[in-house]
Amino acid sequence: MKTILIADDSKAMRALLVSSIESLGDFNIVEASNGFEALRLLPRENVDLILTDINMPDINGLELISYLRTNSNYLDIPVIIISTEGSQKDIDKGKLLGANEYVVKPFDPARIQELVKGFLCPGT
Repeated sequence: MKTILIADDSKAMRALLVSSIESLGDFNIVEASNGFEALRLLPRENVDLILTDINMPDINGLELISYLRTNSNYLDIPVIIISTEGSQKDIDKGKLLGANEYVVKPFDPARIQELVKGFLCPGT
């Protein structure tokens, strides 16, 4: 079973993402309310995909991605940023740091489903 880590300080946003993903099938979904919590969960979970917000307390999403992309254990985990920060500068910065995709809030849940399927269920 594939594991998805959702890091977002908004409980409502995490719930929306979970419900969007659950409709796709059987995934193990773990939730973190900030980047620090996400970093604590990573060694305990075999994470296949990370969805992260940028603006979070403690460790933000960009700091989380920077850590992931400099740690050999997590280099290959695809990361999708989901953020209200939607300027081209923000998108470019996120992708430069190593995000695979960048989705601006508000978003169509179908877009998240499409990305999750693309990364975790290629060919379906």
